[in-house]
Amino acid sequence: MPTDTVQQLEIRLLLEAIHQRYGYDFRHYTAASIERRVLTAMHRLGVANLGEFLHQTLTDEGVFRSLLSQLTVQVTELFRDPSFFAAFRRDVVPMLRTYPEIKIWHAGCATGEEVYSCSILLMEEDLYERTQIYGTDIDQAVVDRAREGIYPDARLDQFAQNYLAAGGKGAIEDYVTRGYAHFSMAQSLRSNVDFFQHDLSCDYALGEMTVIFCRNVAIYFNDTLRQRVFSMLAAGLRPGGFLCLGSSETIPAGMRGRFDQFLPNQRIWRHLDPS
Repeated sequence: MPTDTVQQLEIRLLLEAIHQRYGYDFRHYTAASIERRVLTAMHRLGVANLGEFLHQTLTDEGVFRSLLSQLTVQVTELFRDPSFFAAFRRDVVPMLRTYPEIKIWHAGCATGEEVYSCSILLMEEDLYERTQIYGTDIDQAVVDRAREGIYPDARLDQFAQNYLAAGGKGAIEDYVTRGYAHFSMAQSLRSNVDFFQHDLSCDYALGEMTVIFCRNVAIYFNDTLRQRVFSMLAAGLRPGGFLCLGSSETIPAGMRGRFDQFLPNQRIWRHLDPS
């Protein structure tokens, strides 16, 4: 049997074992992405082979947590893809003004930068007080970091450029406190935000959402899981609600009848009324 086939089998066994032992389900993530991340985690820990890595993952929760952080790593930043946030401010915000209350879900929020970007934008548009925001991620440790809202000071210059390119009306320094080589997001940006752990692969949707951000998350799912997740997200949106995807993502073909392209260039879709 070719070596790569043995390796793929060992990784499938590892993912099944993780599901049985810890309840996290990565079995329907894209094989290439999972394989790359598992091998990276294994090499970082200095484990010689996948069989030993499987044993350590099952018997040492610290090893599992290290692997989990590698499996769920996401690149994110304040106002990432500024043109998206500029379009959201210009074309979606006027429609949000028509709602007496707004519920927004950031699914797969990672360390929270996108959530705080949304808070800033809504605050500048005088919509924050009527909005409840939920930030969720599969990794509890990442959720805890998002809730803290503390980031390395070296990233602030890039974040400031993103903020201005996204149509910011002030300065990013208005929303942070700097010190000890880090900056923390203002407490006012957290007052209407709730962070908690949620697994898109198996948990239920949060309901009656006005907007769902699920950007650069589904690219790691295979077709089966992608179909399931988008069906769940559709169930979580109120009729006319907005679904915001990443720049390289789209609605699965089988779900197209449930969404209308609102801003195709920015991957913003609108949920159709099923009636």
